[in-house]
Amino acid sequence: MVDLHAKPFHLDDNGIGWVKDTLAAMDLAAKVGQLFCPIGFTEDKEHLAKLTQKMRVGGMMYRPGPGEKVQETHRYLQETSEIPLLIAANLEAGGNGTAVDGTFFGKQLQVAATDNTDMARRLGVIAAREGSAVGVNWAFAPVVDIDVNFRNPITNVRTFGSDPKRVASMSKAYTAAVQGHGVAVSIKHFPGDGVDERDQHLLTSINSLSVEEWDATFGHVYQECIDAGAMSVMVGHIAHPAYSKQLRPELKDADIMPATLTPELLNDLLRGKLGFNGLITTDATPMAGFMIAMKRETAVPASIAAGCDMFLFNKSIEEDFFFMMKGIETGILTVERLDEAVTRILGVKASLGLHTKKREGTLVPGVEALSVLKCNEHMRWAGECADQSVTLVKDTQQLLPINPERHKRILLFSLGGEEGLFKSTNIAPYFISKLEAEGFEVHIFDTKSFDLRTMFAGVKAMTDQHDVAIYFSNFETHSNQTTVRVNWAPPFGLDMPWFIQELPTMFISVANPYHLLDVPRIPTFINAYSASEHVVDAIIEKLLGRSAFKGINPVDPFCGFWDTRL
Repeated sequence: MVDLHAKPFHLDDNGIGWVKDTLAAMDLAAKVGQLFCPIGFTEDKEHLAKLTQKMRVGGMMYRPGPGEKVQETHRYLQETSEIPLLIAANLEAGGNGTAVDGTFFGKQLQVAATDNTDMARRLGVIAAREGSAVGVNWAFAPVVDIDVNFRNPITNVRTFGSDPKRVASMSKAYTAAVQGHGVAVSIKHFPGDGVDERDQHLLTSINSLSVEEWDATFGHVYQECIDAGAMSVMVGHIAHPAYSKQLRPELKDADIMPATLTPELLNDLLRGKLGFNGLITTDATPMAGFMIAMKRETAVPASIAAGCDMFLFNKSIEEDFFFMMKGIETGILTVERLDEAVTRILGVKASLGLHTKKREGTLVPGVEALSVLKCNEHMRWAGECADQSVTLVKDTQQLLPINPERHKRILLFSLGGEEGLFKSTNIAPYFISKLEAEGFEVHIFDTKSFDLRTMFAGVKAMTDQHDVAIYFSNFETHSNQTTVRVNWAPPFGLDMPWFIQELPTMFISVANPYHLLDVPRIPTFINAYSASEHVVDAIIEKLLGRSAFKGINPVDPFCGFWDTRL
């Protein structure tokens, strides 16, 4: 039995009554529908009504779009669903996780670089306020992973860093702020990403820590967040062999499954040892980390049988619905376990007051609520976070500050920043415009129309034309890539920093903080973590000496190498 009086639900008798009455009124298909949280790709009302009225899904998540459009879509979904929906968004960096015209406060690693938990609180406040304005009630955040392995291509700037204590304190501050504004969090990705150098989107990755190491790090973070009342946990397609084998000594290596399909991790560890009573959701199930572990026909019902309560995204929702129903028929998933999962889903909805808001017609606010998107307070907070976070990793040549009198002619190398699906934000033009506004002359190194003869023109040709070289790098973390490294332009690495002994050179990263691995001997290195105008503004102020560098290193930017410190 699920204790709905207890943390994190805290329901009164009326709320529990609604959960029980709603569950009792459902037929089997309606219960199965509640398990699903598909991703939305269309605004077509006929398709949406099919999801809410025929499939009777329990939740929905859309990728970011214009705030007014997102709000309108969410309103239609709620109006056509008999049971209120959990409307989710990846609110990891601010309101821009649901509305493209929302506030981009900063990546979690930027927040960690302030070493100020109030910034994590502010991130949560902005995420909840702006999410609520478009009808979101479930944040797929905070990321409580620990960035143990600098080679991991997916955790990186999405985390609060590599220190478990800082990760825990900032995650709790975010959680309190979001849930204090009526939005549920989902701490992720249990049992913890950031140890493997591989991405669970592409394979079943592994948390290879020992039981003792996990307890002291990821276990500590999860325990703190659970004790703080986190309403839901998102489980990754990540195996934890040490804990699985401790809890099930008979397991063979071939039988070790990702946590989404692992009863011992979900029931014995998460529910048992850590005492989590809330909602457990899978991570996105089209990921290879889920798909390659087990035949999907079996894996769909097996994930709920193992202890997950909600099933995130689909290859085909009609097919997955059929697989879930068939799993009940064949005994993979019992009706008792189904009822327990649906009870927790309804319990979160009741805890958020969605049943009351449904009666009142207030699940999605009016268009006037959109005024909170990028409001003055949120933008001011984002600027303050940027100012406190930009980190001077090293300046062994004592180049800084620069000024137009001594460093007027800048040779600028722009790395990354490609636009398009899952590509980085191209913030370099804004950085260049700010430099030019300060009186610098910026020459952009063009790798696409490069005259090879200049490669053999000697050193003097470069030093006579330029006073300083700046690398401006924006290789952002996103799913489905195997590395986040600098790949120099062909042929022969045209844009590599061969000239650092000839020309004062600095490297600025507004994304991945580990680029010293590829440019160890560049003597001036700055980490800024987020590709936003606020961050660029802060960088300019610090480059010119008008503002001090205040950020700390929330990870090891030297990657454990001695030469990166030179």
